[in-house]
Amino acid sequence: MFANVILADEINRTPPKTQSSLLEAMEERQVTAAGVTHKMSKPFFVLATQNPIELEGTYPLPEAQLDRFMFKIELGYLSEDEEVKVVSNTTRTVDHTVSHPLSGEDILAFQRIARQVPAAQAVIQYAVRLVHATRPQSESAPDFVRDWVTWGAGIRASQNLVLAGKVRALLHGRYNVSFNDIRALAPSVLRHRLQLNFHAEAERINADELIRRVLAHVKEPA
Repeated sequence: MFANVILADEINRTPPKTQSSLLEAMEERQVTAAGVTHKMSKPFFVLATQNPIELEGTYPLPEAQLDRFMFKIELGYLSEDEEVKVVSNTTRTVDHTVSHPLSGEDILAFQRIARQVPAAQAVIQYAVRLVHATRPQSESAPDFVRDWVTWGAGIRASQNLVLAGKVRALLHGRYNVSFNDIRALAPSVLRHRLQLNFHAEAERINADELIRRVLAHVKEPA
């Protein structure tokens, strides 16, 4: 646990007690064991995988823990060209030496720079509107959200949409967040924060389809 980057492989196979410790580390940046609290080092990232096919012997992650993750990224099969490249690189001798590794201080500096990227009030408002539209209790929620969603995304979704938008802007050589940044990131930020009901399941509506409809429904602020 005491590392800068943690990879929790098949996290849904870890028992609830282990999940609880991970949740504390992600939220409080500390771990308590035998009554002693240990602070985590900075930076601290958690990456996790889960296999959606094999469900036997798994422990579903609680909503509170899922909400701690900034993104949920769906990985499908590689394209033919991508698979050829992977097979080529993994079946021959390759020098995997990293010539210019980043230090923890480098990453912390990048985080500070990302937070300095300006986001217009209209862009922030758009991100918040998208998140509000996923909540069936919200006045701005469309009818299909009320029909298919039990629980929508919380405030962390709004925060993460804007923060991720700032990073995406930098990666694309821009120093301001656009509506397109928010739209592009919405599926990854929202899909694990939506709890759909049995009506959605009966109509074969998944989180990504719901997000697509929300994006089509919510208009950009004038």
